[in-house]
Amino acid sequence: MPPRLTTTPSGIALGPLDQIADGAARGFVIEMKAGRFHGFVVRSGDRVTGYLDRCPHMAAPLAQRLDDYLTDDGTLIRCAWHGALFGRDDGACVGGPCTGQTLSPWPVRVDNGQIVTA
Repeated sequence: MPPRLTTTPSGIALGPLDQIADGAARGFVIEMKAGRFHGFVVRSGDRVTGYLDRCPHMAAPLAQRLDDYLTDDGTLIRCAWHGALFGRDDGACVGGPCTGQTLSPWPVRVDNGQIVTA
C-alpha cells in the first residue's frame, strides 16, 4: 500500500466549485508518485476550506461514509469514529476527545470557479 501523504503541491485542479453543494463537504484522494493524499473541502458560499482527512485524536479518517464530514445540521465537522467536533472555518476541536487540538489545514482556493490546491 502506498504511503499516506500529508501535503500536496499547489496548482492541482480538484474540479468546479459547484461539485460541492453550498454548506457541504467533499473528500478527495490524490494519487502522486510518492503516495496518496486524503483530504476534504468544506464549502461556504464562494469560499472553500480544506483539511487533511485525519482526526488528531486517533489519526483515523473522519468519515465512515463517502463525503459524510459534517454534523446533521452542517454547522460542524464531525469525526464519525469518536464523536469529536471541529469548527468549519478553523478546524479547532470544540468537543469530544481531542479538546485543544485542531485538524491539519490543507491549503485550497477557488480560482475562476475551480477549486485548486494552494
